[in-house]
Amino acid sequence: MARNHYYLSIADLAHARGDDPRFAYDGAGPNDFAAALQQALHDDGLFQRWRAAQPDPDAVDTSLGATDPTAQVTAQVADLRTDVDLVTDLPMSVVRHRLYLLIGAAWQLRDLRTA
Repeated sequence: MARNHYYLSIADLAHARGDDPRFAYDGAGPNDFAAALQQALHDDGLFQRWRAAQPDPDAVDTSLGATDPTAQVTAQVADLRTDVDLVTDLPMSVVRHRLYLLIGAAWQLRDLRTA
């Protein structure tokens, strides 16, 4: 599988939260967010908690639970936003799902390149 380098931005990390507080990011800054996203990609704990909360957990697409133990995430404040660099072999569908659980729609994909 090809590794991809995702370049993301978050306009207001201080207020970026997923819709369901059981799964939402609750950290204080870019380093906390990078650690939370990296953990969410390294193992399927966040996915499994979300899946268990669904009305029919067995009907959930299990491909969304894919993990990448070697995913690398860094984040830093740039101008008035938070820039996030993510290197992973996970498909965008999995990355998008974890981001939505953590911070909802508060992020933007700025660029995608082969790592």
